[in-house]
Amino acid sequence: MTTLSQKIDAQKNKKEVWYKLDLSAIVYPTLQRKDFSSVYRISVVLKEEINPEILQKALDMTLLRFPTYKVAIRKGLFWRYLEPNNRPGPFVTPDIKNPCMPMPFKANNRYLIRVYYYGKRISLEAHHCLGDGTGGMCVLQTLTAVYLGLLGHPITPSGFVLDINDTPHPEELEDAYMRYANAQVRPPRPGEKTFRVCGTKEPFYTLNIIDGIMSTKEAMAVAKKYNATLTEYLNAVLLYALLQKQEADMPFRIRPVKIAMPVNLRRFFPSKTLRNFITMVYPSIDPRLGDYTFEDIVKQVHNYMRYYINDKFLRGDITTNAATQRNPIIRVVPLFIKDFVVRTFYTKVQDKNSSAGLTNMGALQVPEDMKPYIERFDIYMGQPFSSRTNCAIISFDDILTINFASSIIEADVERFFFRKLIQDGIHVTIESNREPK
Repeated sequence: MTTLSQKIDAQKNKKEVWYKLDLSAIVYPTLQRKDFSSVYRISVVLKEEINPEILQKALDMTLLRFPTYKVAIRKGLFWRYLEPNNRPGPFVTPDIKNPCMPMPFKANNRYLIRVYYYGKRISLEAHHCLGDGTGGMCVLQTLTAVYLGLLGHPITPSGFVLDINDTPHPEELEDAYMRYANAQVRPPRPGEKTFRVCGTKEPFYTLNIIDGIMSTKEAMAVAKKYNATLTEYLNAVLLYALLQKQEADMPFRIRPVKIAMPVNLRRFFPSKTLRNFITMVYPSIDPRLGDYTFEDIVKQVHNYMRYYINDKFLRGDITTNAATQRNPIIRVVPLFIKDFVVRTFYTKVQDKNSSAGLTNMGALQVPEDMKPYIERFDIYMGQPFSSRTNCAIISFDDILTINFASSIIEADVERFFFRKLIQDGIHVTIESNREPK
């Protein structure tokens, strides 16, 4: 039987392989600042206290299975890339009050993931240049399965739980965007300044977390009353909350309200990639056209989703994104010029094209023999690039968690959001890392 030390030695002796950043990952390092990194967090709450020594052993065993996560980021003349990282670590540590801290590329022995524990909770934080939430969930669930196995509860690999003794499938490592960026037309990107939440900036490194925990069945029953899916209903609630915030703060300067929502492209284009494979859609309401009831908002979101979220539109969107990377002139432009152009475009245009972020990981599945040990999951989009709130949704069995993260003191949007859920008859339990006032 191969020991962990033998696996580590074999990994070191392998021919060094470097990975080009995928199409989405190119942007995230460009936005890196001393006070900002594109970091997300996924957590699992078990039913027993975490043993940190066993968790560390499980992490050492698990990470060898994910070569695109056991890496460091490097800078070339024209592009950044990921190279294998055989330094000690990463090391599990007790959790902190403010998650998703900036992740300097040279800190933590150059690893771009962090693993925390607190009570019964295991949390994985990853820099977005490694992959999206689907890839991160594979790492977290596989880590949890290995941890449970070391405690004497063997888990059968399936779904997000991969066999750590398997060789990674080539598709797990691919930039899937480039495989499917083959539409014959590149749809334009209409953009317009949207309503932006104005708030009091929190001190450096402060991230305010507000979690809403509720019954999945109860929330789905309410969504059904509006003839909407759960995702459509929750998008409508967030748009409704943003409209209320705009009416309270800027009644004489009305702008469109728009949500940036990532779509998991694996639902439409077959791929096993553990890297980024998402694109953004933007459900919106323009109050300048007239007053919208909540029912109007739900109907508009429902129609928007049906119209835009399909393989035809999404393939065109991927092709638009890929056009710049394929341009032979842009390819040879020095990296520092690319960084300046991308950062300026994102700051001046892209970031102003949405009022809030919302992602929904959906209903999580785990192996049947793993279910008895899990209480719930949480997901956080991390620190927003500017003054706004990010909303992340995930469910497991009958527990639905809606997690808000922001860097401003005011929590008006979150309050309007959860108030609407309660008005619709959904029972919500609120948790937060904020100090009681």
